[in-house]
Amino acid sequence: MAARVLEQLGMRLHPEKSGITCLTRGGQGFDFLGFHHRKMESWKWRGNLQRWPSARAMWVLRDKIRAATARSKTERSVSAVVADLNPVLRGWAAYFRNGNSGRKFNAVDGYVHERLATFASRKHRLRGRNWTTRFTYGWITRLGVYRLTGNVHTVTAHASR
Repeated sequence: MAARVLEQLGMRLHPEKSGITCLTRGGQGFDFLGFHHRKMESWKWRGNLQRWPSARAMWVLRDKIRAATARSKTERSVSAVVADLNPVLRGWAAYFRNGNSGRKFNAVDGYVHERLATFASRKHRLRGRNWTTRFTYGWITRLGVYRLTGNVHTVTAHASR
C-alpha cells in the first residue's frame, strides 16, 4: 500500500532500505537517522520505544577518534589533539543526547580516555599497558576533554501523562 501511494508521488521504496520490523518483546528493532530504535519494557512504562546511537554511528565516531590519535600524529601535542577531538565529541553528543544514550556515551568516554592515554604513552616513549594508573580521569579533566557522560536528555513517549 505504501508503495502505491509513493508511486503516485513519483517516488519508490528502496527494497534494501525498507522493510517491516517486528517491535514486540524481543524484536530486533531498526536503525534510522543514526539511531537504533527498539521497543523496551520497563518497570514503569509498557512498550516504550527507546533509541540510542546505532552500531554504525559508533564505528564512525571511533574511526574519527582513532584517526586523531593515530601513531603517525605523535609529533603533535596532546592538547592539540584534544582541541581537534572536542568539536567532534561535542557535535556527536548534541545529536545523540536525546534518547537513551547513556551507556553508549560512557563507552565513548572510556574509548577516548584509552586512545589519548596510549597516544601520550607513545609520544613520551612510555612502555607497558598500565596507562590507567599513569593517565587517570583527573588527567583527562585537566586536558579539557569534552565528556559525553552526563549529557543525555532522556525523552519518554509518556511525558505528557
